[in-house]
Amino acid sequence: MTEFLTDFGILIALACAGASLVYGITTSRWLLAKSPGNDQMQEISGAVQEGAQAYLNRQYTIISGVAVVLAIALAIALDVRTAVGFIIGGVFSGAAGYIGMNVSVRANARVAESARGGVAHALEVAFKGGAITGMLVAGLALLGVAGYYGLLLLLDVSEKDAIDALIGLGFGGSLISVFARLGGGIFTKAADVGADLVGKIEAGIPEDDPRNPAVIADNVGDNVGDCAGMAADLFETYAVTAVAVMLLGVLTFDQIGEVAVYPLVIGGVSLLASIVGTFAVRSATGNVERALYQGLIVSGVLAAILFLPVTLGLMDDLGFKEGASGFLTGGGGAAPSGVDFWLCTLVGIGITAGLFVITDYYTSTRFRPVRTTAEASQTGHATNIISGLAQGFQSTAAPAILLALGILAANELAGIYGIGVAVMAQLSLTGLIVALDAFGPITDNAGGIAEMAELPEDVRNVTDPLDAVGNTTKAVTKGYAIGSAVLAALVLFAAFQDELREEAGKEFLFSINDPKVLIGLLIGGMMVYLFSALAIEAVGRAAGQVVDEVRLQFKEKPGIMDGTEKPDYARCVGLVTTAAQKEMIVPALIPILIPVIVGLLSTEALGGLLIGVIVVGFFAAVSMTSGGGAWDNAKKLIEDGEYGGKGSEAHAASITGDTVGDPYKDTAGPAINPMIKVANIVALLMVPFLA
Repeated sequence: MTEFLTDFGILIALACAGASLVYGITTSRWLLAKSPGNDQMQEISGAVQEGAQAYLNRQYTIISGVAVVLAIALAIALDVRTAVGFIIGGVFSGAAGYIGMNVSVRANARVAESARGGVAHALEVAFKGGAITGMLVAGLALLGVAGYYGLLLLLDVSEKDAIDALIGLGFGGSLISVFARLGGGIFTKAADVGADLVGKIEAGIPEDDPRNPAVIADNVGDNVGDCAGMAADLFETYAVTAVAVMLLGVLTFDQIGEVAVYPLVIGGVSLLASIVGTFAVRSATGNVERALYQGLIVSGVLAAILFLPVTLGLMDDLGFKEGASGFLTGGGGAAPSGVDFWLCTLVGIGITAGLFVITDYYTSTRFRPVRTTAEASQTGHATNIISGLAQGFQSTAAPAILLALGILAANELAGIYGIGVAVMAQLSLTGLIVALDAFGPITDNAGGIAEMAELPEDVRNVTDPLDAVGNTTKAVTKGYAIGSAVLAALVLFAAFQDELREEAGKEFLFSINDPKVLIGLLIGGMMVYLFSALAIEAVGRAAGQVVDEVRLQFKEKPGIMDGTEKPDYARCVGLVTTAAQKEMIVPALIPILIPVIVGLLSTEALGGLLIGVIVVGFFAAVSMTSGGGAWDNAKKLIEDGEYGGKGSEAHAASITGDTVGDPYKDTAGPAINPMIKVANIVALLMVPFLA
């Protein structure tokens, strides 16, 4: 079996990737066959589609200019193979985001129409819309890595050189991801904040009211931020982790063929498990959250079972390369067994489950953190902000302990490579995770269309509960993305160390008592906060423009409020598009330029920088996303009737908290994930110039 898996591992991975693409295509045809509703619903949905497509077209045009320059630089500084890999990674990552957006904007009206038939029908359409994006993201990531690796081997490139070229592929995916997360995040939150501040607080009209000139921009933002942004984010996390584990394996073990294809086969069989899991998402009782999570549980259990024969077939009887580092044995003695590696996969799946439970606790309306923030709103805006900040800071403790325990367990079983295996297993559920994330904006937009098209109240009684669950799943998937990003970055850092050892023939130890390392640590931590500050400021500036525009339209067209005049939605969409494209450039260059400058000055300082980015980035990202989620759901809890309900002083305070939390949870926090990995990938690419 070992020989079969080694010889045909790439083909197995490609076949599984193909199966996920077939699933996405066939499910898309099923979705598009559903009724998009009446003419008014189609008109609203069409406006959202048009705005989202125009935004992404402009974003990818700008990114393409940056990518061409970087591809030429990589070809000159390194080699053509790495540059080609960079282009493949960028194109596939961009395609994942573009597909995710296009599916989402077509699913929203169909979910609203399906809601006429009850929760079960609407749930099926909304989840399948998200599942299309999820399966295509994971399938394209595996197709890109396995396909390019297989092509290079056919061209007689050695395994090690082929994997080095794949680092370029990871860099391409990471670059697209950081731009998509930043640009989409700035767009969605500028529109959301501007719409809420004028519409809800000043004009006193409901959310998604068609009289609000920013309402279409808000709906566009949900798609370009959450769908396209998350799709690109998890695409690059998946691809980068697979490449890092492959690289770490060939630097550590003698059996290069087996360890090179192992992450690919793991990714392939888990895709099959995810496809099966999508069919387990159904509910006869109307319990939406339970229905979604039972699909994830089915996929996780099935993946764990499939990992066993694959791991035993490929990873038993391995031997260390001479001088290999990163294991408790110090590179001597017997390598871990196949069972040890399989247990590492279970650690990865367990971390995923733990992150889901923890993030759900801190962001769901059912539990104390959100209820505490909602209660604090009764005494004013300031106490709401204080409570939200406190919940965000507190939410970092449990994930940090969980990751520490996971790292300890995987390291005890199989050293740093075992941690890499755990991360790869964690990312095996990417298809379902992206499906849960895309479910959020799809249901949010469905509720907005129902409101704007003035559909019967029983439709909103279906879309509102779906939207509430979607808010929780979006928060939970962000927690998952951050946890996987940190572990992936740890593996990348280990690969960076081993690549340095391989190239220079000596160990590089990054000790805290080395002043250069300490300088790097401080610069790495500074990068996270500078990056976050620029992203949050960008939202504030763009939101201010939206506020001015909405106020201006209400003044110029007094008939908007009584329905005799229509607002100009396109002006708001165009305004936010221009602002987001302009504002995303500078912060996106931080994780590229600063590591290059520091690395050219000192290798030790670069190592310290990477450690600082990982540690500080984790705590900043978790506190922002969980705190922002708590603020958001505290507002929704009040809007559902608690603590005075809509129009109360507590409601006004909760809107303030939500607008502060918006750039936290949907712009800066999520964008830290790709930022961490871009810095580590840049360091890996610099190794030939450092050793």
